[in-house]
Amino acid sequence: MKPLLNTLYVTTNGAYLACKRDSVCVRVEGEIKAQFPVHLLESIVCLGGVGVSPKLLDLCGRNGVPLSLLSTGGRFIARFQGPTTGNVLLRRAQYRIADDAQRAAHIARTVVIGKVANCRTVLLRAARERSDDEPAEALRRAGRNLLDILQTLQSPRPLDVVRGHEGEAAAAYFFVFDRLVTAQDDEFRFVKRSRRPPLDPVNALLSFLYTLLLHDCTGAAEAVGLDPAVGFLHRDRPGRPGLALDLMEELRPILADRLTLSLINRRQVLAGGFRKMESGAVLMDDATRKEVLIAYQTRKQDAIHHPFIGEDVQLGLLPHVQALLMARHLRGDLDGYPPFLWK
Repeated sequence: MKPLLNTLYVTTNGAYLACKRDSVCVRVEGEIKAQFPVHLLESIVCLGGVGVSPKLLDLCGRNGVPLSLLSTGGRFIARFQGPTTGNVLLRRAQYRIADDAQRAAHIARTVVIGKVANCRTVLLRAARERSDDEPAEALRRAGRNLLDILQTLQSPRPLDVVRGHEGEAAAAYFFVFDRLVTAQDDEFRFVKRSRRPPLDPVNALLSFLYTLLLHDCTGAAEAVGLDPAVGFLHRDRPGRPGLALDLMEELRPILADRLTLSLINRRQVLAGGFRKMESGAVLMDDATRKEVLIAYQTRKQDAIHHPFIGEDVQLGLLPHVQALLMARHLRGDLDGYPPFLWK
């Protein structure tokens, strides 16, 4: 099994990344604040005004350590990646299947099944933890709606129909998402999902964590030799990593949604850590962003049983495991793509 290495997050405006021998150095105002051997890093993520030396890009490229640039608010800007590895025949198979409407719909349907099943698990777990009150019943009712969608998806459906069911499930899930917030509910009121820009603190947390998860899924697809831009559920669009978005769908409830709720309900983040801009966008301050990054890295260390491979794996390895299973299916080693189903 691939070891879970570390992702280096750099959030200090004005920081500059350089290399010293085979290590990544973080400099602030000319002073080295931290130094990390490159072989211990999975990837590097820079948020805001962070500079990078050309020599460091060369070091990262040679060692297979991707570097992503995000805005202060977590919006993806660019990604630097070394030479593409993997079997060219795998990518050719990926492209052929993506162009086959029936086969693409089959993979998309399994991806949506994984997402809907995991969203349902989030709702039902929360309902069991609450008393038998109206919010718990609303969660159970939404769970029944998601179960109906899952049953519908058991038989083949055209791709556009699969996408329609995915949208229907997302609407049902987020309609009751506010019921999952059990602390600070006045400050962290969730009305609806807003993306560009996030219009409240809950959406700001979700969007930021989704960006981090997308970074991990993009790296996982690249690592096994897949093209992260060519997906099956998500339509091709210039600059959009369709396959990485496919891979993250079933992992959103586990690695992002649950963490968002834990951060709020355990009061690890507070309303004072968010500010509203003139545009209406809600952004995190530096201290809150660092708290979220630490919590995300800690969450990735937790182990969970993978029902398909029959082993316990760290949550941070799930994108890599699922990318491997996707590659095995595209090569013809597996009859179907097995999504990760959280119990």
